[in-house]
Amino acid sequence: MSLKIGQEAEEKASLYLQRNGYTIFERNFHSKFGEIDIIALKEGVLHFFEVKFSQKYDPIVRITPSKMKKIIMTINYYFLLHPMQYDYQIDAILIKNEQIEIIKNISY
Repeated sequence: MSLKIGQEAEEKASLYLQRNGYTIFERNFHSKFGEIDIIALKEGVLHFFEVKFSQKYDPIVRITPSKMKKIIMTINYYFLLHPMQYDYQIDAILIKNEQIEIIKNISY
């Protein structure tokens, strides 16, 4: 997937979240471990979103155990830099053929 397509998917996801009551804290948080696409707050819960896009198949298959490990390490680093007292969860935003779906609590 090209960088431009990825950025467009993240923009669509951000707008979708804002329309659904989320407050965007940060986009594209980078660490040496990986990246969190979107960090947003809703109803006192901090959500770490992984955005995946595909036109051909279910984008959830692109969130592998290796990717989850990187996401979790990046979240831990985020909390070192930004100590907070929020509950949090890891969610996915899947975009396929203009359909947007949130899958909550994807961690295992």
